Amino acid sequence: MGRVNTSPRDANGLRNRVLQIIDDVGFSGVVRIDLDGTVAFEYATGMAYRALGVPNSVATQFATASGAKGFTALTVMSMVERGELSLDTTARSVLGSDLLLIDDAVTVEHLLAHRSGTGDYLDEDEVTDWTDYVMPVPVHQLATTEQYLAALDGHPMKSTPGERFAYNNGAFVVLALIAERVSGIPFHDLVEQRVCVPAGMVDTTFLRSDELPGTAALGYLFDDGLRTNVLHLPVRGSGDGGIYTTAADMHLLWQAYWSGRIVSSTTVAEMVRSRSDEPALSLRCGLGLWLHESNDSVSIHGFDAGVGFVSVSEPAGRFTHTVFSNKSRGAWPVSQQIDALLAELM
Repeated sequence: MGRVNTSPRDANGLRNRVLQIIDDVGFSGVVRIDLDGTVAFEYATGMAYRALGVPNSVATQFATASGAKGFTALTVMSMVERGELSLDTTARSVLGSDLLLIDDAVTVEHLLAHRSGTGDYLDEDEVTDWTDYVMPVPVHQLATTEQYLAALDGHPMKSTPGERFAYNNGAFVVLALIAERVSGIPFHDLVEQRVCVPAGMVDTTFLRSDELPGTAALGYLFDDGLRTNVLHLPVRGSGDGGIYTTAADMHLLWQAYWSGRIVSSTTVAEMVRSRSDEPALSLRCGLGLWLHESNDSVSIHGFDAGVGFVSVSEPAGRFTHTVFSNKSRGAWPVSQQIDALLAELM
């Protein structure tokens, strides 16, 4: 179900220690660690399709939930780099008469940095049970980005644009709307063109949850049983979540990002410039990316009903690690412990 490559760091106990971390949390998913450009650890466990007994593999496609925000940020910043947008472009200048409760002063930069102050169609501060929340419209009606307008509408501003950080899902769907309308290209296709193709990511796409291929893992609400998350999430994600990818493709993404093949090194630096400190999370926030509180590693995260995802990379290429889980809370504790282990080893 997985493989562990031999390297000097493995000899120092990397393999056994990561396997112990995985075992301790009852993990279901995939973990991959790259050190100095080499796959040091790659392992899959648990079931991709419990009813049929199909196991996860290192090539399984997993949902990433809010991990898609990183793809949205890269797509939007590619448009900024080409002069199709600017960080100062207002949402109103593109939205016109849609979503009139969004303040006219809200800019692309506010949206990317979670500082827009806009009301959120999925306000995580108000969700008390991730296995029992209800989307504001039937989930099968959320298949294209324009269809999200019905869910995004009617939410008053919560703060003045730029005033403070507040994590915001809807802001990234608004970014997807802006990108789609300005480019004239459907958002899902735009992400493929601007991010996946230059990175060489062939197994990364926005899949429909009601027609997943055999290469993808279903997301499960509970540690056991067969109940999936198909009724809890939009049938097809947009700017704030829902892209599926693999561990190998995530490594390609980071390689392409740091080498300037998706956006230039100047834009990379702009994206990882901190806009907000979040000490409760031991993180800072850039433009669609999370930054470690005290070192230069960068990450994207996702959590939702039946989905857990964390991918972390260091710009000098010393390490990248990615953790997928097709259970809600599987990825984060594994990733945190791997972070600590890598800090110790390096």
